[in-house]
Order: sequence, then C-alpha cells, then structure tokens
Amino acid sequence: MARHELVLLPGLLCDEAAWAGPRAALASRADTFVPEYKNQDTIGGMARKVLDAVPYRTFSLAGHSMGGRVALEVARLAPERVQRLALLDTGYQPIAGGNAGDIERNKRLALLATAQERGMRAMGTVWAAGMVHSQQLETPLFEEILAMIARFTPGQFSGQINALLARPDATPVLQALACPTVLVCGRQDAWSPLARHEAMLQLLPAHVGSLRVVEDSGHMTVMEQPQAVAGILAQWLESAPHA
Repeated sequence: MARHELVLLPGLLCDEAAWAGPRAALASRADTFVPEYKNQDTIGGMARKVLDAVPYRTFSLAGHSMGGRVALEVARLAPERVQRLALLDTGYQPIAGGNAGDIERNKRLALLATAQERGMRAMGTVWAAGMVHSQQLETPLFEEILAMIARFTPGQFSGQINALLARPDATPVLQALACPTVLVCGRQDAWSPLARHEAMLQLLPAHVGSLRVVEDSGHMTVMEQPQAVAGILAQWLESAPHA
C-alpha cells in the first residue's frame, strides 16, 4: 500500500488534538502533518503560513471548520501542490451583508467579550455546547474540547474572529478545483449544516466532487466520530490525483 503525505488543518480554537483520532487511524497509510497558525488574523495569512511550514512538495489536504476555509485558500494560492482536497464541516461564503452579517458579527464579538471577561474555558462551555451532538455534552470528549479551547488566549481568539469576519469568498476556488475533493459534514452539524455542503457540491466540477455525511455527529466530526472520518479520508486518499 502506497503511503500518502497528508496535511490536516485545525478549525477555530482547535489544535492538533482535534485531529488525533483520525491521525492515529490513518497512521498505517499516511504521513501526517498538522500546521500551527493560531496567531494569524487573516485566512490568507494562515494559508501562507501553512505553505511555508508544510514539509512536502505536494500533499493531500484536509481542513476542518475554519481549517476548511484555510484549505481553500491554500488551493487558490498553490493549486499545483494540492493533490486532493477534503473539506469538513466548513463553508465558502464571505460574511453576509445587512442584518444577517450584523447578527453573525455581534454573536462572535459577544463570545470574545465572554472570553476576555471570564476566560477561555468559560466561553467554551457556552460556545462548544452548540458544536457537538447533544449526546456528547458532559462527556470526557466535551471536556477534551474545553481543554483544547483553554489552550488559546483571548488575543488569539480575537485574531481568528477577525479572520473569519473578513473571510474571502471561495466560490471561484470551488468552481476551479481540478483535484479529487470530498465534502464531509456531520448529520447534526448546526454550525455548518448539510445544506451548505450540498450547495458547495453544486459549485464543484462534476468529475471532482463528492459529499459524505457522518452520522450521529455535530460540527466536531473529527473528534466526535474519528473512525468514520478516517474511513472517509482513507477512501479519498486512494483516489487518483489530478495530472
């Protein structure tokens, strides 16, 4: 079995611990690398840091949540380096105009205010409850998520919020992709719902895209259902890269 070089991008307030389960399950077939970009405050800056840090000339690339947006920017900046693309529980549109955009901005800034006033863990207790399947609340997994959030500072959280509020429109990137691309979404993901991934699939060229649903999972598929995610990625890794 050929080994693959696989880059895994974490999401908002996530570090390499988010990918620990899929990474372990894929250890026999892939060399994996998880970049760190938690001090960046733009999606473009995150993508450029990834490209500078990755030790492989070409690689398969998977991004979860905000990491999916970073992955799309990496694919825009260096399409010749990306052999395959996996986008998990993510999105592609810029912040909406008008009232919808104001609502998103205010919600994110309210969470930041909580983090600044009460600490990252206290903010995470509120925020992460909507990020997982209801059956994961008050479990060791939920505690692991809170511990991961607590490893970040309010300043780093502020930078990542700024990056998301100024996120680019990735529609043209999706439309131009030429590498095998799998979209993955938790069935109960309320943050980046299945309908959004179905819309993304419609933007992809027909010959490159597919959509897989992870059952019994909220937004944090990579931690909630790591074996299911690893199975999807294992199959995706066997797809022939574009020429």
